[in-house]
Amino acid sequence: MHFRLILQIQGFLLAILGVCLLVPIPFSLYYGESDWIFFVYSAIICGVLGGLAFVTRERGADIRPKEGFAVVTFGWIVLAAFSALPFWWSGAIPSYTDAYFESISGLTTTGASILTDIEAMSHGMLFWRNFINWLGGMGIIVLTIAILPFLGVGGMQLFKAESPGPIADRLKPRVTETAKLLWLVYLFYTVLIVILLLFGGMSFFDSICHAFSTIATAGFSPKNASIAHYQSTYIDFVLIIFMAVAAINFSLHYKLLTGDWRTLLRSRELRFFFGIITVATLVIIADRLYHTNDTMLNLVDTSLFQVFSIISTTGLANDNYEVWPAISQKVIFLIMFIGGMAGSTGGGIKVIRIIILIKFIFSEIKKLLHPNAIVNIRIGEQIIDRGILANVAGFFVIFCVIAVLGTVFMSMQGLDAMSAFTSVITTLNNVGPGFGSIGPSDNYAFITDAGKWALSFFMLIGRLEFFTVLILLSPAYWTK
Repeated sequence: MHFRLILQIQGFLLAILGVCLLVPIPFSLYYGESDWIFFVYSAIICGVLGGLAFVTRERGADIRPKEGFAVVTFGWIVLAAFSALPFWWSGAIPSYTDAYFESISGLTTTGASILTDIEAMSHGMLFWRNFINWLGGMGIIVLTIAILPFLGVGGMQLFKAESPGPIADRLKPRVTETAKLLWLVYLFYTVLIVILLLFGGMSFFDSICHAFSTIATAGFSPKNASIAHYQSTYIDFVLIIFMAVAAINFSLHYKLLTGDWRTLLRSRELRFFFGIITVATLVIIADRLYHTNDTMLNLVDTSLFQVFSIISTTGLANDNYEVWPAISQKVIFLIMFIGGMAGSTGGGIKVIRIIILIKFIFSEIKKLLHPNAIVNIRIGEQIIDRGILANVAGFFVIFCVIAVLGTVFMSMQGLDAMSAFTSVITTLNNVGPGFGSIGPSDNYAFITDAGKWALSFFMLIGRLEFFTVLILLSPAYWTK
């Protein structure tokens, strides 16, 4: 294990974070707020510690898979720890546990919050809260890959460890070019959302914050009532479109923007994804139409918004789904597990894993009926390798084990059964709001410190998809 190389890259990440910490300062100054100094203090700390770590640089060493997993996992932990400093030092969030929870929730794009009065925070802190959403959405690790050649090391191991989904999709032969293209597409959509929200009458500050949280499928809003604050069908549908965009594999966006429509239309994962959304939305609209006297426009608006918000793991809200009829609530509960497509900023199990699991189940049934048959599992023309099948099966087993153990632990923290279970599910899937005492109109402030640290861990392993983090807990990992 090249420990000096790992420390060096952690230092480089801290240096990048130090620069990012300066970005909210103009907003603090513009609104006449004095807490800009805490961003300066935090930036200095990150810069100094990052510089000290960088001095330990190890020349000639390459990042192997071992180092890649360590860099990604420790990178997220360290970045969340230092991202929390402005919240804590300024007193905006007096408890460091709460500040870390808010920070890791932002970076992992979970959107779970401990804040009871969001609008009481300063503009600088609100901007920082949403800015770390945006950084975490595509992954600050991927950003670093574009700069790693300056350190004299390769980056593919980092890209594979960071990329969501069972397969890391490379758009270009060089991983550095891939990272740059991903960020260009990401930035393009962010600017576009800001412009469209401004046309809808949203303020410039709110437009930026919601653009950050939407394209990152993160869910933080500068308003207590989230999107329901604006009571605007136009704003709702702009965000619906871009929650869908963010939940789609970003390699498909790149191919679409370069004129390759055929790849987009041939994507079985994309068709399956929108098939789930269509069925879920129609069931909810029909159920609510039967039980309420609301207008059709509002039913379509709120139903479609909440389906996209939950399945994309964004977590923004324009209605309280806990007051919906029972069938509608069950549909929302089920799609919490699915998530976006592989290669998107969305969390969750991922659509491609659901497809592979369904095909695997049917292949096993076919084998029972025809023991001598050779049954290959295909996605389109591609035969799914047995290694990927093992990865997907292992993912589901680990997910179920952690969900059960986590629910037991959260129940021991005083949560009722539904709140305990959905707190684990929504943090593992990076959704944010759940059911019970952590519903869309509630928050996580009442949970014990032990519970918040446990949920922070679930956010981390959910964002990095279990194996990247859990492999570090294996004794074999630390042996030669």
